[in-house]
Amino acid sequence: MKSNWKRKTALFLSSQTISLLGSMLVQYAITWHITLETQSGIMMTISILCGFLPTLLISPFAGVWADRYNRKMLIVLSDSFIAVSTLALAILFLLGYDAIWLLFLASSLRSLGAGVQTPAVGAFLPQIVPEDKLTRINGLNSSIQSLVTLVSPLLSGALMSVSTIDSIFFIDVFTAAIAVSILLFFLNVPKHAKAIENDEISYFAEMKEGVKYIYHHSFINNIFIHCAIYYVLISPLCFLTPLQVTRSFGDDVWRLTVIEVTFSIGMIFGGIIIASWGGFKNRLHTMALSFLVIAVCTTTLGAIPSFPMYSIIMAFIGVMLPIFNTPFTVLLQEKVEEDYMGRVFGVLSMISSSVMPLAMLAFGPLADFVKIEWLLIVTGLLMLIQGVLMIRSKTLYQAGKPVQADKNIRKD
Repeated sequence: MKSNWKRKTALFLSSQTISLLGSMLVQYAITWHITLETQSGIMMTISILCGFLPTLLISPFAGVWADRYNRKMLIVLSDSFIAVSTLALAILFLLGYDAIWLLFLASSLRSLGAGVQTPAVGAFLPQIVPEDKLTRINGLNSSIQSLVTLVSPLLSGALMSVSTIDSIFFIDVFTAAIAVSILLFFLNVPKHAKAIENDEISYFAEMKEGVKYIYHHSFINNIFIHCAIYYVLISPLCFLTPLQVTRSFGDDVWRLTVIEVTFSIGMIFGGIIIASWGGFKNRLHTMALSFLVIAVCTTTLGAIPSFPMYSIIMAFIGVMLPIFNTPFTVLLQEKVEEDYMGRVFGVLSMISSSVMPLAMLAFGPLADFVKIEWLLIVTGLLMLIQGVLMIRSKTLYQAGKPVQADKNIRKD
């Protein structure tokens, strides 16, 4: 049993919540600034690429680092790097240098930091949380993050209405400093076994071991294939709905705020539901239920002419996302051996950071010629088909069984 795990978990989640608040304020500020200033699908695509491609480039190395170095210090260093990048952007904007390309550059640098942080966070949580508590803690963390996502657009919109964008950048620097201080001075977690070893690291050899590990575990490579397809199909929902709202309902900041708020409220309830309920006995059934509901809602977003109804559907999507993401994350944390945890989450980060930008290379420019409503209808219908295929997968069904019934199964 992990000692003092509740205190350690509370400290870690607190630091990540504070850091997330600042990051979300910057994310909304950058996205809305570009959306409202350009109203261009191509410019939005460039912004998305800048936010994802650096993560793709750094993730193979970040996965190895998460398996070989102190994960807490990796999180501290990545948070600090993001804060310094944001500070530089804030100073430039304060001095009057407010070109759009600076936002693209800042997004790229922040993406590098996130690429290091993501696999480290994914691998760090099982170090401090007992295995039988992972679903509850991941669900609780999802609700906390959703609450931050709920508050962030309200704060960001209010700040953008009464002050300049650089003030939001300075807030992010301040929150990052608090988060780093909590990790450095209050959270004491021993290094994991691999981090204690002093063996010389061969990055490419260890990357190869990680890829080989994934290849020989049919559950992992199967679910990663589904994830890649999922990221393609969900790209218009994730990135083009603000542009759809601007074009179809009006270019008011409050409309963008409303859809983010309703979505976040849904995610808060979704996290609470999965944390208290725990999902179906077989985790695959929980994931599939969420997947199918999201698919129906995505299709519906392309056919609704009413903004209030549009906002309600966004709330339903918000409810369903934690009900998919939580059992998915817990499955990886349960099934993957600790020595490979960082590399597995690194590959997952690579998939998300490469597939979605590549998809937006098509969807972004296409959105300037084809109605976004049609893109949502088509991708929603394709997601329905994928959801059915996921349910029928014997490999995923076997992996989704309770840990007690499948404790010794690592390879399918």
